[in-house]
Amino acid sequence: MKIQKHSTVQNIFDQFNSRFPHLKLEFYKKDHQNNEGSKSEDMVSHQTHLSQISPDLTEKEFYIDSEQSVSDFEQMMKNEFNLNIQVFRKSNDLWLQTTSTDHWSLKKQNGKGQRSTLEYNIDPIDITDFDVS
Repeated sequence: MKIQKHSTVQNIFDQFNSRFPHLKLEFYKKDHQNNEGSKSEDMVSHQTHLSQISPDLTEKEFYIDSEQSVSDFEQMMKNEFNLNIQVFRKSNDLWLQTTSTDHWSLKKQNGKGQRSTLEYNIDPIDITDFDVS
């Protein structure tokens, strides 16, 4: 992932989503506590440049370890770049903040999101077709 001052929130969103297609990042004006969600009114527009959120941003390119926990990733983004982010996971047609599962790895969160979007073609069971003694 490449963090640059002139990058927009959408640029970072796209980089993250290309690696974890069933997860997404949202950026916020304020930090959130462990196991707490971020408020939607604090969400930053995807057109916003990172330098507007974090004027003293240090530009850096780094590799995201898929085994890293969501909470560690969010904390690293805060510590290294002063960016307040929240990871969301796909759940059917919804996006959920991963607050109660922040201890899961990014890989596990992405897998859970992927499984939630799968369609299963299972024949219905005829409950009238059982022998009763």
